[in-house]
Amino acid sequence: MTETSKSQTAYEALRRMIVRLDLAPGDVLREDDLRERLGIGRTPIREALQRLAREHFVTVIPRRGMFVAGIDVSELSMLFETRTVLEPYAARLAAARGTAEQWAEMAVELEGTDAATGNEQLMAIDRRCHEIMWEAAGNRFLLDTLDTLYAQSDRLWHLYLAEVADMRHAVGEHAAILHALEKGDGDGVADLVEAHVRAFDADIRAAVTARLESPLAG
Repeated sequence: MTETSKSQTAYEALRRMIVRLDLAPGDVLREDDLRERLGIGRTPIREALQRLAREHFVTVIPRRGMFVAGIDVSELSMLFETRTVLEPYAARLAAARGTAEQWAEMAVELEGTDAATGNEQLMAIDRRCHEIMWEAAGNRFLLDTLDTLYAQSDRLWHLYLAEVADMRHAVGEHAAILHALEKGDGDGVADLVEAHVRAFDADIRAAVTARLESPLAG
């Protein structure tokens, strides 16, 4: 395995641990501990942490170290207002550039919805449907940006909704999105994707509000 691939492996593993809260907000990130945990050398770990810092998953405090970034509720609006602009744009591009093979792959993913046994599996289907659409858009800069934004949204979902939300309806919305993509209906799929993202935003906001208003909060 090359150093580049080791760095990518470390990055993907660490981001997954942060998103799923295996590494919780505020946790100290020590290179030696992560090397032992992942079985990957110092340089790939360091490169992965630097990349995660650029993407705001990791916070660097001079002379104190590296920490898993906190989740700032005040930044929710910025996260979702960005997604509601870029996701429909990517969908519109995908409708024009996507292939029958990509839509067939999305259909196969959606066929697994009924067999999914929990929210984690449903969230994985949702993510893969988004990824296929981003890939079909044919713009790697857009794909990289949306991948990071989705991961931040996924982290919020794990923090506030993983145990209480029912993802089946949200995943089911991809059937209409797929139909519009197959028809090449750019306007229609953009509207559907915007509604999909806004609904997720509303669910997160409701959960955050409920958590903050709880007598046990703080």
